[in-house]
Amino acid sequence: MGKTSTDRVKQRRVFYIPGYDPIHPRRYRELYRSESAAQAAISGYEIGLTAKPAGENYGWSVDAVIDAAPVHCDVEVLVWSDIVRDSMSTSIPATYLQLLRTAWVYIGSGALWRLMKLRKGPVIAALYPVGMLLLQLGIATGLCIAMFPIVTTLLLGVLGLSLHYIPLMALCLLAGVGAAVALLRWFKKLDGKFYAYYLMHDYAYSASSKGANPPELEARIAVFTDTIATALQSDAEEVLVVGHSSGAHLGVSILADLIRQGRVPATGPSLSFLSLGQVVPMVSFLSDAHRLRADLRYLSARDEVTWVDVTAPGDGCSFALCDPVSVSGVAPTDKKWPLVFSAAFTQTLSRARWKELRWRFFRLHFQYLCAFDRPKDYDYFQITAGPMTLADRYADRPPSKSRIDRAVSKYTSIAA
Repeated sequence: MGKTSTDRVKQRRVFYIPGYDPIHPRRYRELYRSESAAQAAISGYEIGLTAKPAGENYGWSVDAVIDAAPVHCDVEVLVWSDIVRDSMSTSIPATYLQLLRTAWVYIGSGALWRLMKLRKGPVIAALYPVGMLLLQLGIATGLCIAMFPIVTTLLLGVLGLSLHYIPLMALCLLAGVGAAVALLRWFKKLDGKFYAYYLMHDYAYSASSKGANPPELEARIAVFTDTIATALQSDAEEVLVVGHSSGAHLGVSILADLIRQGRVPATGPSLSFLSLGQVVPMVSFLSDAHRLRADLRYLSARDEVTWVDVTAPGDGCSFALCDPVSVSGVAPTDKKWPLVFSAAFTQTLSRARWKELRWRFFRLHFQYLCAFDRPKDYDYFQITAGPMTLADRYADRPPSKSRIDRAVSKYTSIAA
């Protein structure tokens, strides 16, 4: 479908779908600016960014010369950070209630145990906020209890005051509760270092509806679908959708809707989908994720799109080398996509760079969008700003032999 795969790309439209992220998309522009310059210096090509006029979506323009071919690229970020911020605006007690509900959804449904059969890393990442929040609560409770002897000693031993038992205990309890609340608020204020609240809200967002898209997200998917449909009427040679982390399963649904609606012109731009660091099973393994499972099944057999899925075992926050269609138990007999392969961090990063990043788990989850100092056949900036379509670039690329492509999910029902 679209322009022939042998056409050299001179113009490209890129739509980047971030994961569950409350921060303004400006961060992605600055990341692209700095990391593209670093990769260009390593790989020997030219690339530069310019700002775009304000529009419906935040974006920027890229001009590059790669393999002696000039390419112009317009990048837009499909923003849903406002939805994320709204879902995170909860109190401390409400977050602990989320913890209980989310744990019940994943444990009670059996999804957690099946996810552990795929990769331990993302399951540990999912359990981390539970453990960290319980630890914080335990420390706060310990401080509350410790206030009893502290206040008693201060009043009786230091100040020499004499209080009856009941007023004394009430004062100790009040001081203890106050200290515990203050400590919990301090922990929340420092969540930029702990990520406990952030990750808890992330997992709770999908778990609250057991994998179904909340209404506000369905409305945003419809808007994004219209935006990409418009781009498919342009003179670009390729329209590339990039979904990172939770953005990958949004991309699946957007593209499935686009094709179902007959909005991919036969003579339009090549349509490509690049999913990076995906966490699809965290949603597709839930009981009510009928819509996502139907979209996975449908998209995996379509000729209108080229779908490449890139992960890496070094990324402990993604389901590395897990075919999101197959492990969800919805692979059709005529399945074509995705092509699953590894970014192989231990090979594409120098030993010194890998040593520097190895234990920075959240930074590694974004490595797909960054420069590699020993690049192989995965280069985010050549994919987004180079002269080859995604289909041409990986036409002869075999899938990784160590990929997991067996059905694991307990729930395989799909939307009608």
